[in-house]
Amino acid sequence: MSCSLDDPTLERHFKGHRDSVMSVHFNCNMKQIATGSLDSCVMVWNLKPQMRAYRFVGHKDAVMSVQFSPSGHLLASASRDKTVRLWVPSVKGESTVFRAHTGTVRSVHFSSDGQSLVTASDDKTIKVWTVHRQKFLFSLSQHINWVRCAKFSPDGRLIVSASDDKTVKIWDKNSRECIYSFCEHGGYVNYADFHPSGTCIAAGSTDNTVKVWDIRTNKLLQHYQVHNAVVNSLSFHPSGNYLITASSDSTLKILDLVEGRLLYTLHGHQGPAMCVAFSTAGDFFASGGSDEQVLVWRTNFDEADYSEVLKSQRKASSIEACSSNTHNNSLPQSAVRETTDLPQSQSSGREHSQEQKNYMSGDSTAACIPDPELQHIPAAVARTLEHIVGQLDVLTQTVCILEQRLTLTENKLKECVDNQREINAQLLSRTSSASP
Repeated sequence: MSCSLDDPTLERHFKGHRDSVMSVHFNCNMKQIATGSLDSCVMVWNLKPQMRAYRFVGHKDAVMSVQFSPSGHLLASASRDKTVRLWVPSVKGESTVFRAHTGTVRSVHFSSDGQSLVTASDDKTIKVWTVHRQKFLFSLSQHINWVRCAKFSPDGRLIVSASDDKTVKIWDKNSRECIYSFCEHGGYVNYADFHPSGTCIAAGSTDNTVKVWDIRTNKLLQHYQVHNAVVNSLSFHPSGNYLITASSDSTLKILDLVEGRLLYTLHGHQGPAMCVAFSTAGDFFASGGSDEQVLVWRTNFDEADYSEVLKSQRKASSIEACSSNTHNNSLPQSAVRETTDLPQSQSSGREHSQEQKNYMSGDSTAACIPDPELQHIPAAVARTLEHIVGQLDVLTQTVCILEQRLTLTENKLKECVDNQREINAQLLSRTSSASP
């Protein structure tokens, strides 16, 4: 099988922020991109031509992180004002807000089932919340400096965190304990995330490096020193074969994780590149920078690299037939690109251990096995079911917002009643003392 790897191409750019763009994320419906900026605004950009962007104003300070929920019907944002907001990403831009930490909230991330949120803060803690009612569940607090990033694993059982204490920690969500600390970075760790298989993590640091570890053996697998400045952000391609990084040296780098080498250096931002993210299918990626711009790129990788991802997403979007407790320990073999498929002109002169080249292979376990009977549902019925599920999700979130407003009204009413009782008691006391 021949494999062609075309250069990524810049498709669109968006301008509207008034300060550095700190975070970017694609909606799973591929119709919207969300960004957060030091200008205190959240922007939702519509990818359809002639559709205007939405500017959401509510945070009182810089927005450090944004992420769409897995369903795409909610958008979370984290801010320097110590709060997290949940937005309905429509023209109305309604939101609920909760005070999440006692310091800047650097990161917010949904679990894959959309039921939980994890936040990371300058108060040195990681906190886990329920999405419904934004109920606080528990804190993780073994870092000794600011926590820059926290992410759930694909199966939701683990959490990875990156900190200015120069460590990356893996936490067990159920036991709420730190199960391992990686201490190889020589600088502050700005960003960390799980490989789509859940078996590995990658982290970027102020020491200008990117490191990849296997969390099953806790071994360092790959070390990349390809940037000339701080690594601010990174994102795995959904196939797991590639990693893209954003750096203060103004470049984006695409790394081939199977070969363990640099594939592309992309120049587009005039100033530090602050954030980067692949789309859900991996056919696009977006980046944001200190130049206030959001750039959207077409990946142009060989379609074979993510055809399986696209197929699985089509099945998942027809009907959600997965158990939330299913655990996938390895990358499917069909998603690993063989080294012989690479053009000879792009082969690397550096040698890598067999462990590094094959670290993503192993016994594959299907993460989602749809019911065979459901695969025969007509497309029209599947679309109708998908629409109904989406509307129910929106309705649930609307009820959640109304419940919060009702609770706020009840609290204010109770406060008014208590104040009135106090006034009545004072008046009664004065009347009693004034009577002979």
